[in-house]
Amino acid sequence: MRHCKYLRAKAMKEIYLAGGCFWGTEHYLKQIRGVTSTRTGYANGRTVDPSYEEVYTDSTGFAETVHVTYDPEVLPLEFLVRLYFKAIDPLSLNRQGEDEGTRYRTGIWYADPGDLPVIMGVFNEVQEACGKPLAVEVGPLENFYPAEERHQDYLEKNPSGYCHLPVALFEYARKANSKSSGE
Repeated sequence: MRHCKYLRAKAMKEIYLAGGCFWGTEHYLKQIRGVTSTRTGYANGRTVDPSYEEVYTDSTGFAETVHVTYDPEVLPLEFLVRLYFKAIDPLSLNRQGEDEGTRYRTGIWYADPGDLPVIMGVFNEVQEACGKPLAVEVGPLENFYPAEERHQDYLEKNPSGYCHLPVALFEYARKANSKSSGE
């Protein structure tokens, strides 16, 4: 009798992170070892399938967001959330860098309610370190619509394109979860 081995697909996890302009936020997150895919889009708004032009008016309630799929065996959620906080100003309300408006608000939205204790653990540590209430929304994902193709992998397609994040942060992300980093 022959025995067949069945390979189980790895269980990936997902989280939705809003960190200002999604071009730089996506590029930053893609550098992290363990992130398996990213998709820019619009989260937690009031309309159906908004366009970039509609979201840009700040009348839809959507935030520019990155849908992150990651391998929790390589990248623990706690570490991913810590790296997210390195890329934002958590005290800035509706503004990151020079980008201003509700569409640029910061937020951590989860698909799995079991992720909330880990997210809040990091959130509370950052808030305590800051000594002030954070301007970062945390809650369940209500809705997400992928952005237009021109916004996917924008900085890869346009290496000299606008980005509110410093280039050094991308290098930091590449090294942060490497096997040699010791973290």
